[in-house]
Amino acid sequence: MRTILDSTTATVIEKKSKFISNLFYVSTKEEAEAKIREMQKQYYDARHHCFAYVICEKESLVERASDDGEPVGTAGSPMLQLLKKYELQNVLVVVTRYFGGTLLGTGGLVRAYSEATTKAIEAATMVTEALGEEIEITLAYSEFDYFGYYCRKNNIVMSNIAYGDSIVCTIEATFQEKEQIMHEINENTLKIQNFQIKREKYIKKKIEK
Repeated sequence: MRTILDSTTATVIEKKSKFISNLFYVSTKEEAEAKIREMQKQYYDARHHCFAYVICEKESLVERASDDGEPVGTAGSPMLQLLKKYELQNVLVVVTRYFGGTLLGTGGLVRAYSEATTKAIEAATMVTEALGEEIEITLAYSEFDYFGYYCRKNNIVMSNIAYGDSIVCTIEATFQEKEQIMHEINENTLKIQNFQIKREKYIKKKIEK
């Protein structure tokens, strides 16, 4: 799954109308709807709060878009098409419009909402997201440097390190990465004292631009 790491914001001015685009990572419809309400409250004096989202729920995609009073097909639909063009999932975009007094026409609206959405997407840090596991690793001090090098080389996130008689670190690995680590342990390439799976979680990996 391709998604974003953090929220981003972009602004477009078109004939004195101001379009404020906010892009969010969301994992459920409820979270997306809550963010939409949050934007409506934050920009309470704006005329339109158009949005689009694509969410993966139970291995199926949920898509929704709204023109929020703009002419049909001039805002939500082109915003949704951009999320799909960039192959983004678990992402919500809300574009808030402050009317500047000049009508833009349907073509002008499509361009403005599309530009605001594109700017927010291009400002985002793209990541892949896959189901994996949080794993607690215990190892000797003498083995830690090599294990750290192994994680960096294979883009495995080390989220916590605790120092005691041994080093206990927490890593986040996809299922494929976990299988490779176990293979390395069995081959004695990685010397691990203890390997404990803590929980399943979605793992995010940055995509190089």
